[in-house]
Amino acid sequence: MQLTIELIITFIATVAFGIIFSVPKRALLIGGAIGMVTWGILQGGLHFEVSPVVSTAIASLSAATTSHFLAKRIRIPVTALAIPGILPLVPGSRAYFTMLSFVEGDYLTGLEFGVQTMLQAGAIASGLVFALAIFSFGKGIGHRYEPNR
Repeated sequence: MQLTIELIITFIATVAFGIIFSVPKRALLIGGAIGMVTWGILQGGLHFEVSPVVSTAIASLSAATTSHFLAKRIRIPVTALAIPGILPLVPGSRAYFTMLSFVEGDYLTGLEFGVQTMLQAGAIASGLVFALAIFSFGKGIGHRYEPNR
């Protein structure tokens, strides 16, 4: 029940951020659905006691792969779907607690939160880059420059 409520809230929040970021109207609901599924994958990984960084990387890869696939199908830029798709993964509260710990003088806790924040941000980026590599593979084959002989 709680996961269902989280998924609904994630969908609404993702669509709202899509509106703020001027995502095309025809991509708003799709972006919201990708964000909702991404959040579900992240929570599923955490439920099965997978590391938060690995869960974030898997969720990011799934969001980016789905975004690339659907963007080709409906002919819109990939970023119009990828940005809303990865939005639920952004470790904003971790970044907040990092800064709060440093302001309060608790440097060790701040450093711990900071490292976790950077690892999760890196996991998001690696998922996006890996999906881009998958969908770019083979595009240059057959179109390489060959000098005149």
